Amino acid sequence: MTSFAQVKDVTVMRFACKTVLAIFLLAAAYLGLVAVWASASFHAVMEAAPAPPTMPLSARQTAILLRVEDPTFFKHPGVSLAEGQGVATISSAVARDLYLSDRPLAGVSGVLQRFYGRVFDCCKKVDPGRDVMALVLNAKLPKRNQLALYVADVYMGSHDGKRVTGLAMAADTYLGKPLDEASEAEFIGLVAMIKAPNHYHPLLHPEQLAVRVARIQALLDGKCQPDGWFDTDYDACAQ
Repeated sequence: MTSFAQVKDVTVMRFACKTVLAIFLLAAAYLGLVAVWASASFHAVMEAAPAPPTMPLSARQTAILLRVEDPTFFKHPGVSLAEGQGVATISSAVARDLYLSDRPLAGVSGVLQRFYGRVFDCCKKVDPGRDVMALVLNAKLPKRNQLALYVADVYMGSHDGKRVTGLAMAADTYLGKPLDEASEAEFIGLVAMIKAPNHYHPLLHPEQLAVRVARIQALLDGKCQPDGWFDTDYDACAQ
């Protein structure tokens, strides 16, 4: 004979299963809508964005940047689980800046843009919507264009109350020279800032920046490897 406790346990289990299924279906519908919106809005987003600049980096500078920021950039479809990658790829950073910028879209696309912007502001650490946008962007925009946009728009801290964006502007601001005249050590310093530009600010926090630069140099020299996907601090390179 079935007891009341057993009936209760079965009821609770069924409720839990239904709840999980409902959450899964809701998440799938949300991500599907993100994908449809990102795909349908791609041309409007690109028209609203500045023209893709010419790639200003040398082959060596490109290799350094990708080794630190996105080791499998030319291989992955927009997202990556490479060691030392962290949550965001270059593709996802560009997708965020293009789709969720302050350049408003019109019509339904604009409404969804504002909605996703609020979702991202609220829950960017756990929301996979940006990754879906990255997958769509990667399928539609060549890697070289993505990289050029990233180099031109990446946030590089603030100086004298003004926002510094792009590696070229950062070189002018922090090094006092054009990007193509930066030494390898100076360029590594700029790349080291990207993870947290104001924390690793060369003028405000040179000690923290020097520590990160030393770890990146050890990584580039092959003396150490990231300890897993989230090791963007390169703890294995601390020595």
